[in-house]
Amino acid sequence: MIRLDLSTTPRWLDLGHGLRLQVLPVTTAIMVAARNDPDVEALPKDASQEQMAIVMAKAVARRVVTDWEGVGDANGKPVPVTPEGIDALLDIWPIFEAFQTRCLAPHLMLDAEKNVSSPLPNGTSAGAKAIARPAKARAKTARHG
Repeated sequence: MIRLDLSTTPRWLDLGHGLRLQVLPVTTAIMVAARNDPDVEALPKDASQEQMAIVMAKAVARRVVTDWEGVGDANGKPVPVTPEGIDALLDIWPIFEAFQTRCLAPHLMLDAEKNVSSPLPNGTSAGAKAIARPAKARAKTARHG
């Protein structure tokens, strides 16, 4: 079942380490805009899945993060949200992982659910016919012990 959350209000995500991000809902419009981000489009054709994941996560984050708590400069003074700051924040591995898990994963899992649907009849097996004859009877159950 798909649960529709029609709320467009930002929500706070606790990413650990004293960091909280206020994020907008990740909508289709945001994902499409992130795919057209110049950094995403500049990726080489042979970019690895990991490179694409990092660049895409940053592109999405720049669009959904509206505020943060627990982010400061070298002296600990709070800094405002900027695109460069978001990129730098996601270069910290535990923060990147937490952002992936808590902000993006629920949307990616919904997208992945499409993968469990029955396969489309295409490819080399689409026109294949079953050539094995049906079994004459059920096989006996193996003895136990």
